[in-house]
Amino acid sequence: MAEHGNADDFIQLFTAHQSSLRAYVLSMVPRWSDAEEIVQQCSLILWKKFSQFRPGTNFFAWACQVARLEVKDFRKRQRREQIVFSDEFIDAVADEVFEMQAELPARLRALQGCVEKLSRDQRELLRLRYNEGGSVNSVSQAVNRSVDSVYKSLSRIRQALHECINRALVIGDF
Repeated sequence: MAEHGNADDFIQLFTAHQSSLRAYVLSMVPRWSDAEEIVQQCSLILWKKFSQFRPGTNFFAWACQVARLEVKDFRKRQRREQIVFSDEFIDAVADEVFEMQAELPARLRALQGCVEKLSRDQRELLRLRYNEGGSVNSVSQAVNRSVDSVYKSLSRIRQALHECINRALVIGDF
């Protein structure tokens, strides 16, 4: 660790930007569990390379550079699965999300508030699909509903959350 950096400095900076970094990674990978794995790997790399961080510069920008490389490495490891998006697309999304980074914490707080407004059954569908990383098929079996019904419900929930987040951001209710 460099003279300027110590564990407390790293923890303070990483903790302050962890949710934004997670949102940044989530913009590039479809599964929450994959994003969590990537953020964990990023945290290790950032910790090991913290001596290279220049105090007074943008820690989040530095972390995003590491995250972007980790997403690309993750995608290379996952080539067995069919990947739809090109590296150019991932770079374009990453650039746009980075530019929106100031808005991400507010969007995340709004999302959390909007999820709390959903019914228990709707939150359970989201949990099974995104927190558990389950496929729509596994979710449909878990809730004893057809795959088509689960797809439609998730689509309606995502649309409702999108509208709720946008409303919350406009009125500052988050």
